[in-house]
Amino acid sequence: MTEAKKTRYPDCFGDLETVFPMGRNKLRNSPIACRACVFKTECLRDAMKGGDGLKVREEAVDRAYSSGRMTFFERWSKKKTLHRLQNRRRPPEAKK
Repeated sequence: MTEAKKTRYPDCFGDLETVFPMGRNKLRNSPIACRACVFKTECLRDAMKGGDGLKVREEAVDRAYSSGRMTFFERWSKKKTLHRLQNRRRPPEAKK
């Protein structure tokens, strides 16, 4: 049995809205309670693997475009890639 299976994760493990919530300034940051957790890196990686992680990446693309750090075509290309990844993760019956 591996160490990860022996270890009991907290209930908030991998929940993106708990471990990486949107702040008042419309930016995401980890709460202070999460910073002290020994599972913080693994937890955040697990949370970002899901569909919500793609939404976070899309938020970053939108922020970069609105601030002028990204051109229209770069934004379009990155959003198209993110939407393709999102559709790949959906079950076949949900795509219809």
